[in-house]
Amino acid sequence: MKHSKFSLLFFVALSFFFIFIHISYATSVPSPSINVNLGSTDNPAGVASSIKLLVLLTVLALAPAFLVMMTSFTRIIVVLAILRQALGTQQMPPNQILVGIALFLTIFIMNPVINNVYSNAYKPLSQGKIGLDEAYDKAQKPIKNFMLRQTREKDLALFLRVSKSQNPKTKEDLSLSIVVPAFIISELKTAFEMGFMIYIPFLIIDMVVASILMSMGMMMLPPVMISLPFKLLLFVLADGWNLVVMSMFKSFNM
Repeated sequence: MKHSKFSLLFFVALSFFFIFIHISYATSVPSPSINVNLGSTDNPAGVASSIKLLVLLTVLALAPAFLVMMTSFTRIIVVLAILRQALGTQQMPPNQILVGIALFLTIFIMNPVINNVYSNAYKPLSQGKIGLDEAYDKAQKPIKNFMLRQTREKDLALFLRVSKSQNPKTKEDLSLSIVVPAFIISELKTAFEMGFMIYIPFLIIDMVVASILMSMGMMMLPPVMISLPFKLLLFVLADGWNLVVMSMFKSFNM
């Protein structure tokens, strides 16, 4: 009896499925079309507004790359990732939380630079007081100065030598094509140095726990399982988040 009911339900469902497929293919559903154009105009102000819109869309598309490569984001996210690995908490905190922390810390650190760019470049450009070229020159100066303060001369010399460029009179005369990759390498080196210093206390706890377990003959028990509560306890008692964030602020000379 149950088998016959199941067969009947299966047959009804299969019939509805084929009817739906038949109706879908038989009915021609017009697909919506999307058309984006700027139109033609004789008004110079309209042309300028269209160009500004295109520039804004381009900047928004490249904003993630600028955020990662030309700000303090790289150093912060690498240090936080190494800290999580040193604690041995696997995916806690999750990647979304680490990225969110790094993003807001980056906004806090870069706030003076952002205000400088807004006051000296974007605001005069939006008011029509300066042109696009002058706004670009005024915008890149504070960003370049920030990157140069964090960049090692050895890394700058590397990219100058590879690009076969002449040595400028001052660092401010360097182009962004030299400063940005040198800044990225310097940030990665600094981040790994900070990560090494963070890793040492937790590594010592792992070694102590592993040696105690071996001396007790408990070789089958994973040392990470026992050392994790002690590492968390040490991190909480030492107010680890405060120390890590303060160390990153001091590394940027704040």
